[in-house]
Amino acid sequence: MSAETTTAGGASGGPSGGAVPAKGLHAGILDLGDSVMLGLASTAPVYSLAATLGLIVAVNGNYTPLVLVLGFIPVLFIAYAFRELNSAMPDCGTTFTWSRRAFGPWAGWLGGWGVALAGIVVLANLAQVAGQYLWLLIGDGSLAENKVVVTATGVLFIVFMTLVNYRGIRLGEHVQRVLTYVQYVSLGIFALAIIVRIAGGAPEGQAFDFEWFNPAGAFADPFAVVHGALLALFIYWGWDTCLAVNEETENPTTTPGRGAVISAFVLVAIYVSVALLVMMYATVGTEGIGLGNEANQADVFLAMKDVVLGPWGWLIVVAVLASVLSSTQTTILPTARGTLSMGVHGALPPKFGEVHTRNQTPGFSTQVMGAAAVVYYVAMSFLSENLLSDSISAISLFIAFYYALTGFACFWYFRATFRESARNLWFRGILPLLGALILTAAFFISAVQMWDPAYGDTQILGIGGAFVSGVVLLALGVVLAVVCRFLPSTREYFTGKPAAAATAAASA
Repeated sequence: MSAETTTAGGASGGPSGGAVPAKGLHAGILDLGDSVMLGLASTAPVYSLAATLGLIVAVNGNYTPLVLVLGFIPVLFIAYAFRELNSAMPDCGTTFTWSRRAFGPWAGWLGGWGVALAGIVVLANLAQVAGQYLWLLIGDGSLAENKVVVTATGVLFIVFMTLVNYRGIRLGEHVQRVLTYVQYVSLGIFALAIIVRIAGGAPEGQAFDFEWFNPAGAFADPFAVVHGALLALFIYWGWDTCLAVNEETENPTTTPGRGAVISAFVLVAIYVSVALLVMMYATVGTEGIGLGNEANQADVFLAMKDVVLGPWGWLIVVAVLASVLSSTQTTILPTARGTLSMGVHGALPPKFGEVHTRNQTPGFSTQVMGAAAVVYYVAMSFLSENLLSDSISAISLFIAFYYALTGFACFWYFRATFRESARNLWFRGILPLLGALILTAAFFISAVQMWDPAYGDTQILGIGGAFVSGVVLLALGVVLAVVCRFLPSTREYFTGKPAAAATAAASA
């Protein structure tokens, strides 16, 4: 039996989280600065903006900055839910652990599956982008169009980052710090160059207008606002990595939660300010470098780089590459720690709960997550790149699912403490519940949109491929949970009763 550490969750006026199993991770090695850095890096802010800003502009036009703020609101509410639950149960299983304590073993298992699923699918996307951007920097860039070369390169990136995470959290933190500096310095140079050009009188630019933040104007088309906010949800996703490394952070009941909330606020400031600069310089027009130009929507920064930076345009390519690589590493972190916790608590076979003695990392879980991402990426790349693209679109379903589940778990777990203080009522009750309800609505609205065969690049039996991919992958979690319900090594997690063989062995 593993040793246990007692949390201090009950001291702040909430139900005690009880004992959190000590898993053998390197406790206390990360501070608040490291936690915030991991939260910022995991969202891949440079790549997220480059790939999503044009899509939001296409739907919302000049109201894009307001939509970015609106998309942030439910994310912030869920960040408070993560913070409060972590204060009571600083377990690296996060949504898995908290949902289990609030709603039981099945909800916990499916919450853990949602986290792992989002990570595996997005790793395929990150690997694809990393492979393409590396070869855009080399030679004439033609190899970025070679599927075999790009896929092989993406696989190598996943393998390398898996190895970094396997070797230790401190090594990963050092690699992460370098990649974070590269992407933010490059983004800063890009933003500064835009400011200089705007100050110099950009001939095709547009002046700032407070109307861009006018809700009345934006909600003249409420469906456009909802669509844009759903797109914005994806670019904020990732800050919860702070919580997944809670057992390796100083003051695990408080520091990870603070890191998550701080990184969420920093992200919205970066996204809105950069979006404003880019809009003022490039405009939302449909010609040239305009953000509304369909030719630029896949990557607005790539379309602007030479105009803004001239011969230094390659810097923005480096920034996106560094952003993608840092997100690759920090995506493996929470997925591996989530399955580690599931193994420790008996929801997965015990092998998943093993921690490498020397490296103090979830060795087996890290290897499995890396291998799963490689298999999924390679299979989808050669089976259908369009289907790969649609499965990536379905990530919003997975994110909304486990974020909403966490919000509901916070509300339900702390329900007895709401009368104790106004703080508890708002941060443990009202805000998490509102966030969960908004994201539940987002889940169903997004699912309805994905049902339309014209939504993505593929259709299956007359239904949008993104919807089919999302539903099939989520349903796979239910199938795996049923399998684990009857496996001797995981049956007790669901029933609370030891397997007959284990009971007989213990009595012998």
